[in-house]
Amino acid sequence: MDTPREGPWEALVAEALERIAAADQPDDLESARVHYLGRSGLLTQALRDVGRLPAQQRPAAGQLGNAARDRVSTALEARRAALAAGVLERRLAAEAVDVTLPGRRPVLGHAHPLRQLRAEIEDVLGRLGFATVEGPEVESEWYNFEALNIPADHPARAMHDSFYLDLPPGPEGRWLLRTHTSPVQMRHLQAMRGRLPVRMQAPGRVYRRDDDATHSPMFHQIEGLAVDRDLGMPHLKGTLAAFARQMWGPAARIRLRPSYFPFTEPSAEVDVSCVFCGGGGCRTCKDSGWIEILGAGLVHPRVLSAGGYDPEAVSGFAFGIGLERVAMLRYRIPDMRLLYEGDLRLLQQF
Repeated sequence: MDTPREGPWEALVAEALERIAAADQPDDLESARVHYLGRSGLLTQALRDVGRLPAQQRPAAGQLGNAARDRVSTALEARRAALAAGVLERRLAAEAVDVTLPGRRPVLGHAHPLRQLRAEIEDVLGRLGFATVEGPEVESEWYNFEALNIPADHPARAMHDSFYLDLPPGPEGRWLLRTHTSPVQMRHLQAMRGRLPVRMQAPGRVYRRDDDATHSPMFHQIEGLAVDRDLGMPHLKGTLAAFARQMWGPAARIRLRPSYFPFTEPSAEVDVSCVFCGGGGCRTCKDSGWIEILGAGLVHPRVLSAGGYDPEAVSGFAFGIGLERVAMLRYRIPDMRLLYEGDLRLLQQF
């Protein structure tokens, strides 16, 4: 009997093997497979033609055709494996790491300027005896307003222009994103259960419907609170004067101007001597020599009562610092929104 290498099968197999050996890309190899072994391939068609031979020739011809197809299939698999190995070898060579090269130092991140400033203020107040306390950013109307002497008809509610949440009201009223860090005062007073002294600071994010060069819908405050027997305005002024000297140097001075806040009585706006001109007058302080930095005052008796303290027996003072305002003054940033845009040209300066 003829072998598979004899006759017309041998010529077809030789042609197929030559094309398979020349294929150097997977697509070329697939094209060769389809050309010879596909549904309309040459070997496939030749095997179909075996059925047209006389009956006595079909067994031998079929054996030769099957052997030819097997040789081509084996060559295809071997070439496919070789191409895959070559791809892997090239990939490994391309991804090789030269351990003799000098290392590259990774680029390290750093704290955002607001985070740096917050840490500095927390440290200054901490050294003055104010322990850090935090509270929830989602508050009830009672903690955010009523407990702080801001009833439903108070105009300060419109000034705050709050972000209310689409949630069912609770026993303490509707839910909102806190508009100031003052609710932490109330929560801390309640947690202290009448114990003295109270001395806390509450840093955190707050939210109001406001957005321009000097306002942001989300910004940061640090609340300060002290409650004890016989505290008064001299203690408040002395604390803030010490804070200003720690923040802006020993030459820094403060002044208090009468103002109004619902949760303090009396209330004051606090100015610091201009850190740019030393109080002599410049463009930044509008030639006044002073820059407003925070609001403060003695804790209102109604707030003390809501926190569980007897306003006839104790007193206290509170103050609120806007981090962004201090940052804009310290770093001469003209637009508050620059602090939130993530521009590396700004952030890399800190």
